[in-house]
Amino acid sequence: MTVIISSVLFLVLLLCPEQEVSGVSPQLRGAQCRTRPTDLVFIIDSSRSVRPSEFEQVKVFLSQVIEPLDVGPNATRVGVVNYASAVKNEFSLKTHRTRVSLLQAVRRIEPLSTGTMTGLAIQFAINRAFSEVEGARVRSPGVNKVAIIVTDGRPQDGVKDVAARARALGIEIFAIGVGRVDMHTLRQIASEPLDEHVDYVESYSVIEKLTKKFQEAFCAVSDLCATGDHDCQQICVSTGASYTCACKEGFTLNTDGKTCSACSGGAATDLVFLIDGSKSVRPENFELVKKFINQIVDSLDVSDRNAHVGLVQYSSSVRQEFPLGRFSTKKDIKSAVRKMSYMEKGTMTGQALKYLVDNSFAISSGGRPGVPKVAIVFTDGRSQDYINDSAKKAKELGYKMFAVGVGNAVEDELREIASEPVSEHYFYTADFKTINQIAKKLQSKICVEEDPCECEAIVKFQSKVDHLIKALTQKLEAVTRKLAALENKITV
Repeated sequence: MTVIISSVLFLVLLLCPEQEVSGVSPQLRGAQCRTRPTDLVFIIDSSRSVRPSEFEQVKVFLSQVIEPLDVGPNATRVGVVNYASAVKNEFSLKTHRTRVSLLQAVRRIEPLSTGTMTGLAIQFAINRAFSEVEGARVRSPGVNKVAIIVTDGRPQDGVKDVAARARALGIEIFAIGVGRVDMHTLRQIASEPLDEHVDYVESYSVIEKLTKKFQEAFCAVSDLCATGDHDCQQICVSTGASYTCACKEGFTLNTDGKTCSACSGGAATDLVFLIDGSKSVRPENFELVKKFINQIVDSLDVSDRNAHVGLVQYSSSVRQEFPLGRFSTKKDIKSAVRKMSYMEKGTMTGQALKYLVDNSFAISSGGRPGVPKVAIVFTDGRSQDYINDSAKKAKELGYKMFAVGVGNAVEDELREIASEPVSEHYFYTADFKTINQIAKKLQSKICVEEDPCECEAIVKFQSKVDHLIKALTQKLEAVTRKLAALENKITV
């Protein structure tokens, strides 16, 4: 009996090896980019030469630069100065303490559409934007002062002297010119060396290509992994001038060398997407949402025994696109997602959450008893109904709730929907074009973080069983000796 139990437990332990990062030894981890403490002010030209659609592209650029920053009172503070013939302080360095509120504020900026007083804007930055009253920190080696100026024309005032004063006060100035900008003006504005501080793009439609440069400029660690200049889904490991990809514990590196298979241990999960199909999303962005869903599906171990996926779309009403378990392969799920039509009405998030609670994980809708339930709620605006009761009920039922917001999504609503800890279960981005970055983060989070083998518990169980067997064996040997002695006496 001892041999049988020990053999079984030994086989179980073989199936539960010590976990480590797939593709790399435990001591090697990709360095994460942490931005230096910086007071950053964007100075953006919204003169009449900048068309409304072009100004929207400037805002996308600002959002993409802000997205990876460590925004906070003790990290990076961000302000925006908008100028034309006059100067408008859109928000100060002290105004926004979180990245989410900051990105939403950027979306609300409107062009002024008059002249081009670039010198006046720089003077405003010196006098007010970088003042302690507006949230700037005392000048010190530990805090960078940075201004990024974006302009597309020749200024109607002087810039040389005022820019020199700004630089003398320790403000590092980057000058970005667009289209028919005066390059001589850019060189008068920018800090040295000019080749690192002056940039030019042919049109606003390609200004986004400068994003990586500024993300790297604000990063405290200047390797490819730290700057995000890689395609690793989970972990990037620096190797000098290059990098390799790896996966977190419990995940497996796929053959492409970049992506990871989530729930690689074959963990069963019931996952339902709750997708906002309101008219504010717009058809072209709804296509990006479908790609977002399929990007996550790609990382799942979809099968009859493991991950099941359901999809619900909502607007003014709620529509189940397909229930859990209808499709047992990634290919079939992704095909159904691509065929989903856009509802294009209101935003009844509360009604959708109630549907999720009442129907999506029910046995009649394919929910499996005892299997962890995960929901990803995606929205781009304020709900037109009350969400709190259903959001609370979902979490009370043990559902793992992720909230993903885009554009005008309300931070308080996202937090209300998200499971604890909230900071790990809600995500926000200002632009639909960057939701693929959120999908990458979700791929490593949607699996229920449990060790299916519970190896540590099994080791303890084995030790306890071995101890009991040893004690029983000793007692059995003692009884055997007594029986033998008794038998000898009877024989005599």
